[in-house]
Amino acid sequence: QLTGKWYTLGLASNSNWFKEKKHLMKMCTTVISATPDGNLEVISTYPKGDHCEKRNSLYTKTEQPGRYSYKSPRWGSSHDIRVVETNYDEYALVATQISKSSGSSTMVLLYSRTKELSPERLKRFTQFSREQGLAEEEILILPHTGEERGLQE
Repeated sequence: QLTGKWYTLGLASNSNWFKEKKHLMKMCTTVISATPDGNLEVISTYPKGDHCEKRNSLYTKTEQPGRYSYKSPRWGSSHDIRVVETNYDEYALVATQISKSSGSSTMVLLYSRTKELSPERLKRFTQFSREQGLAEEEILILPHTGEERGLQE
């Protein structure tokens, strides 16, 4: 039910890369499809300078519904991904615990089916991020790029 196209409207994280890059971050698209064995293939497109970068990840389902794991070959990190709440046709709130040898971090994503979400949903994302121990400056509502139309290829 999570499958299909989503826009990433909100991103919150206490990781170092987020602190360094958050002023550059823009809204991007994510396409989720289910594999025959119940895992999720996640293709994220990030606006990067004057081009778009695609990243493919395979989220492996766990015993717990709505919970997935992912190992990043690129960063050597383990991700514990939880779909916290969603109504599938409007928004999804996803929390990820990331562990690697240098320490762990928390990331919260707000996905939306459209480029706009109600203030209540945005407020819920901020509130939930705070409940995960994230500070105000670690919570970001991503700006539109104006490029989103070009990201659909």
